[in-house]
Amino acid sequence: MNFWIAALVGLTALRLILADSVPLSPDETYYWVWSVNLQPGYFDHPPMVAYWIRAGTFFAGDTPLGVRLLGPLAAAVGSIMLWDAGENFLPKRHAGIMAAALFNATIILAVGAVIITPDTPLVFFWTAAIAALGRLYASRDPRWWIVVGAAAGLALLSKYTAILLVVCIFLWLVMRREGRKTLRTPWPWAGVLLAGAIFAPDFLWNAAHHWVSFRKQGGRVEGFDIARSADFLAELVAGQIGLNTPIIFALAAAGLWRIRSLADSGAQLLLWLTLLPAAVFLEHVLSGRVESNWPAIMLPSAFLAAAYVPEKTMQRWLRPALALGLLLSAVAYAQALAHPLPIPADEDPSALQLAGWQGFADQIAAKKPAYVTSDEYTVMSELVFYTPPGLPIVGFDERWAVFSLPLAGIPTGAPGLFITRRRDAPCPTALGTATRERDGELIATYRLCSFTAFPKMYLLPHP
Repeated sequence: MNFWIAALVGLTALRLILADSVPLSPDETYYWVWSVNLQPGYFDHPPMVAYWIRAGTFFAGDTPLGVRLLGPLAAAVGSIMLWDAGENFLPKRHAGIMAAALFNATIILAVGAVIITPDTPLVFFWTAAIAALGRLYASRDPRWWIVVGAAAGLALLSKYTAILLVVCIFLWLVMRREGRKTLRTPWPWAGVLLAGAIFAPDFLWNAAHHWVSFRKQGGRVEGFDIARSADFLAELVAGQIGLNTPIIFALAAAGLWRIRSLADSGAQLLLWLTLLPAAVFLEHVLSGRVESNWPAIMLPSAFLAAAYVPEKTMQRWLRPALALGLLLSAVAYAQALAHPLPIPADEDPSALQLAGWQGFADQIAAKKPAYVTSDEYTVMSELVFYTPPGLPIVGFDERWAVFSLPLAGIPTGAPGLFITRRRDAPCPTALGTATRERDGELIATYRLCSFTAFPKMYLLPHP
């Protein structure tokens, strides 16, 4: 027991060091802009990630560590909650320790515990709901439904995917005789009401803003094409095997297969919490790509299910699974910090996301434009974080219009600098190019063009 606690503390300390050392990704600087303008909803997602970043920067300032502070801490607390859930669903089987260890050995958590996105609080509160359900399962105390409802509401306030959590729990109840009896009591409905009350501010914000983020997330349909869908499916499966590492993926799959016919209500709950999201993501490949981080919500229940693997099999494969997972996670960390693998910068995922932004921002600032804008919100977000406060970075499309941002105060028609990577983007007057590089190796080239100010342009905040 003491060994596992010490390992978790050491891993958390390492992740905090990495959070402070690795440059911010474009999405992280974008969510940082959210955190400076707190509101009940945003163009893309509910607001929880902004609240987390605001809390982190309150303690550690507008720094990479401040932006990411709650990520490593949430991974540690979430591991303890998963541990607790395992002890309640499968007592005296060390299920919780195994599930938490497997989760921490995956590349998806190695990255997700350092790089903060809406999935960070989503997975945390999803795990909290599972832990509360574990307490409910073990104690039969219906008051735990209130905790389940609170966790579900906070998960919904993190990302709309959390609606699957509510659906999974409902189907788990309605498909069992004992569960249908539970639905005739007030406790689960009290949890639902609490979840709705917590989520209500985002719902009301959307109602006042033409349902903008609901439309954004509900519009991810590109049409069916059998060849493209086959590619998306192969990409999804291969990506999940890689991000969870092959042995861990196989152990989770074996556990889920083993519990598929068990009558135990806890096992059935884990099955619903894993397979229903999996079915939704498999359906999604018919019309679009499933991003690699989306299935992270399946992992807490999948790794708890791995504890149902026969003890001899688990004893044989647990250590190799953890060793391989931690080794690959260490490689991912090393590549982000020092890129020891000979991957070209323009093909290296860590470089494409993290590298060269300060140098790029310096190039833009050196041109001393009156103001700067771009057709990429990620570029603008990096610029506000890395350029001097005196350089106005402005937005003009719907994404920025729903923010509580001040108008930029730039006269209509005033010339400025427009940044784009699109070859077909209008460029009345070319003003050269700027590059993003990693140690002199080209990552991306951006066109710089003249731009004429619109009547309504919104000023993004600098740190």
